[in-house]
Amino acid sequence: MNNILGRAVSGNVTDENDKSYFVQVDGITFLLDKSEIINPLHIGSKFSGFAYENEDHKMQMTRNAPKVQIDKFAFGQVVQSKHGLGVFVNIGLPNKDIAVSIDDLPELTKLWPKYGDYLMIALKVDKKGRIWGELADEQVFQDISTPGSRDLMNHNLMATTYRLKMAGTRVITDDYHLGFIHPSERDIEPNLGKHVQVRVIGILRDGSLNLSMKPRGYEAIDGDSKMIFAVLKHADNYQVNYTDKSKPEDIKQFFGISKGQFKRAIGHLLKGRLVEQSDGILKLTEKGIETEVED
Repeated sequence: MNNILGRAVSGNVTDENDKSYFVQVDGITFLLDKSEIINPLHIGSKFSGFAYENEDHKMQMTRNAPKVQIDKFAFGQVVQSKHGLGVFVNIGLPNKDIAVSIDDLPELTKLWPKYGDYLMIALKVDKKGRIWGELADEQVFQDISTPGSRDLMNHNLMATTYRLKMAGTRVITDDYHLGFIHPSERDIEPNLGKHVQVRVIGILRDGSLNLSMKPRGYEAIDGDSKMIFAVLKHADNYQVNYTDKSKPEDIKQFFGISKGQFKRAIGHLLKGRLVEQSDGILKLTEKGIETEVED
């Protein structure tokens, strides 16, 4: 049985009824839905298809073999999770989703794949003849990846997370470049299988990418913060003689906003390490000077 399930195999048509053909492979009979067949099959003819056990625990074959098979890895979409068991992945079978065991998922359930996320899996069959999803390991991703080029620097890309570690998150982009997101380059840890937008902040010698989930400096600011940032950009030596200690009336006269608005605005800039203030002076940092603001 373990040499049949999860694979494309050939058998002989032995019988039929109104809805199904019956195909025998090594003494095991599989249902074949007649709706899949264009030209009628005859008793005794050969048929090749993908063999599996459907959700009703019946042996079935389909001519529409999924990309995910035994020793064949491909992405499938997560459609359900069950506490204490794992998650279920749609690989394209008409009446069977594939379970990925809790043993292969993160210890924290909040990092489990959610509905609509993607996992790269192959199939495996246990001693009881049950089909499971097997997560691709690092070597699989290495084998299917392509190195990134220098012209990707600072580009936005879409990527899928495939490995969660204390040191950071490993992803593969939609163009099959491998990437790494350091914890300092994300506000929250993405769950396994999540499709995320990333920005290229470095390219290593092997063509893998260092990535960030944080916005560019100018994307992180808006409104009053953007106005103050623009003022500093055009000021002599990138600085002005106003801080959160300045008088409200002076701030209102120069910037046209209240002191409360001013403090909130520069708070965003300070958090982004775009400005610094001391001795009555607010000025751009080196990062702020290098950051461009889009209109």
